[in-house]
Amino acid sequence: MSYFYIYVLFSEKDNQFYTGYTSNLLNRMKEHEEGNVKSTKDRRPLKLVYWEGCLNQQDATHREKYLKTTYGKRYIKSRLSGYFTG
Repeated sequence: MSYFYIYVLFSEKDNQFYTGYTSNLLNRMKEHEEGNVKSTKDRRPLKLVYWEGCLNQQDATHREKYLKTTYGKRYIKSRLSGYFTG
């Protein structure tokens, strides 16, 4: 069974989030860390701060789109409030 992952990275350079999805989270993290992802290569260093797993691609892409909305960003900040204040 394969999974699709929605993930949120935090840029220590600009203190902003990046949200994406992938079917191979470890490989995708390596791509981000090595600067092989155009949208994050100048925002390194990055930390994986949140991820979710889905059973199909459509659910993952819908969730990714939601997390990129204003409401989704509020959800992530709320979920991670302890991380940033701890």
